[in-house]
Amino acid sequence: MKLVSVVLVLLAPLLTSCQKVILPVDCSDIYHNDNSRPSGEYTIYPIGGTSAVQVYCDMVSEGGRWMVFQRRMDGTVNFYRGWDQYKTGFGIASGEYWLGLESLYHLTLRRKYELLVDMEDFEGKKVFARYSSFSIDPESSGYKLSVSGFTNGGAGDSLSLHNGKKFSTFDKDQDSSNKNCARSFLGAFWYNNCYGANPNGVYRWGADGTISAVGVSWYHWKGFDYSLKSISMKIRPVQ
Repeated sequence: MKLVSVVLVLLAPLLTSCQKVILPVDCSDIYHNDNSRPSGEYTIYPIGGTSAVQVYCDMVSEGGRWMVFQRRMDGTVNFYRGWDQYKTGFGIASGEYWLGLESLYHLTLRRKYELLVDMEDFEGKKVFARYSSFSIDPESSGYKLSVSGFTNGGAGDSLSLHNGKKFSTFDKDQDSSNKNCARSFLGAFWYNNCYGANPNGVYRWGADGTISAVGVSWYHWKGFDYSLKSISMKIRPVQ
């Protein structure tokens, strides 16, 4: 009996090291592991294995646990980019960034998500739009968007127009228009013919109709010619 006890003591470190490490898929995993963690930058594994990516986790808004996949806040990052960069992601999680369509696809394949879009204008007013269901299809289907279940937080519904649409960039036109919406409005998005929301447009510091509708726009709140101070799109698993 003593011999067995000694063997177990000696093997304990090895057994512990062999335990499977559970990697966080999104910000909700990080929150559930330690709900005292503040909002900030964290590492997640949306595809698993070694596919680590940095994201910003919002642990405060509307109950917290939100994973930000898109954010504009100061105009420091150029969002007029091609397909490959929107597929893999760009920017810095602590600032302006786009997570990447491939990661977003794998996330929404594994779990059911809701969407929160937070916005602020240059006068300090904050509003939001919330959707109870959000997912995108694989690249072979153009990363087609599925979004539904709108709740108005003062912003109005500018996203339902994009439901069922493929993602478009200036070098990959998949919109419903006879023109290239990404080129026409200097952005990249799930354009229809063409948009109700253009969160990846040109950062323009408020009202500016010099070149119409190319700013960071949410039509049902500020129209086409007001470029928002900030906008962030974030998801969390449906409870």
